[in-house]
Amino acid sequence: MALKLKIIIGSTRPGRIGPIVGKWAEDVAKEYSDFEVELVDLKEIDLPLLDEPNHPRAQAYEHDHTKRWAAVAADADAFIFLTPEYDYFPSAALVNALQCLSLEWNRKPAAVVSWGGVSGGMRAMQEIRMLISNLNMMPLPQSVPLPFVFNFIGEDGVLRPEQPVIDGMKGMLAELTDWAEALQPARG
Repeated sequence: MALKLKIIIGSTRPGRIGPIVGKWAEDVAKEYSDFEVELVDLKEIDLPLLDEPNHPRAQAYEHDHTKRWAAVAADADAFIFLTPEYDYFPSAALVNALQCLSLEWNRKPAAVVSWGGVSGGMRAMQEIRMLISNLNMMPLPQSVPLPFVFNFIGEDGVLRPEQPVIDGMKGMLAELTDWAEALQPARG
């Protein structure tokens, strides 16, 4: 049975390019990995800001949106979190989505694809990797920044980054596979 990779579009802002980056990441993951790949858009999950009355570790979710989100996370063997950089930080929607769950993240590897201007979202990536670690996931150092991302989106709305970015994504997927296989027995 194939390991399951969830690629999470972490921005819900109007005018976002998260779905464009997400489609590219999904296509690369399907071509260069053996994962069963699912692209998940936080805008469709529609999580409000931490609205559950119980601590996430209790998994006593009362709201359907949280139950849907928990099912997505619990079903995964690995994650790629996609985030823009807003004010040198990841999107609030992604931080909220990560913090509203707890046990669903345990012992799963996660990588980040970030985008922005000259930094390619590296500051947002570092912050989200710290949160991932605190949630008992294995944050991979092999993550992929997309500097000047708008320069690589064609008029057709398709992201076409340069070859080193694609090679970085392929290497990241290989690491995700290794870690997902290694951590699978630890999840019991």
